Parts: sequence; C-alpha cells; structure tokens
Amino acid sequence: MQYLLLIYGNEQSFGKMANPERDAILQEYGDFTKSIAQSGHYRGGNELAETSTATTVRVRDKKRLVTDGPFAETKEQLGGYYLVEAKDLDEAIALAARIPSARWGSIEVRPIIPHDMP
Repeated sequence: MQYLLLIYGNEQSFGKMANPERDAILQEYGDFTKSIAQSGHYRGGNELAETSTATTVRVRDKKRLVTDGPFAETKEQLGGYYLVEAKDLDEAIALAARIPSARWGSIEVRPIIPHDMP
C-alpha cells in the first residue's frame, strides 16, 4: 500500500539556520532518501517551494477566485513529501519517524487511495 508522508515545519526557522546546519540537514535527507530507495519503499517525493510562492484556487458560485499564498496561516507549513510503499500503517509510521524533520516539525501519514485513470 502506498502512503504519502507530508513534511511540516517552520520555514522561517529553516531559513534562519546557518549554512553548515542547513547543509547537515540536507545531507540527512539525502541519506534517508537513498536508504528508502535501496529498501524499495521510495516511490517519489519532492521539496516544495516556500508558501510565499503558493497560489490558492477556489471556485464559488461558478467564479474562480485566485489568491496568493497558502490557504491558512499556520506556524508550520507543508514543505515536502515522500510517496512510499509500505506493507501497513505501522511500517509507514516507522518510515515517517526516520525523516529528519520529524525531530522538530511533524510528519503526517496519509494512505493513498488508488484510482484508475479515465
């Protein structure tokens, strides 16, 4: 079964880190990604650009409303994700706990519901 591991953190805190600390974290991410690729769990993933680059789209009364920024103001922002293959929720949680940002942010684990393409 596939799960999406959504990585939440405070992008302002990350942006204020010194380069050596940020580089160490990026190295941890690289190591983690390599390890789950080698174990066969990795199906995809990406880092997301900062929320200041987000655009939110809503349709109300058949009118498209487009606004800059994320949907809601929060202390933590969605910063990236991994799509993983895991035998069950316990294994997906174990993978999520190994993501470096789990130590200071949070990781949301969501099962994927597969749909056939039309």
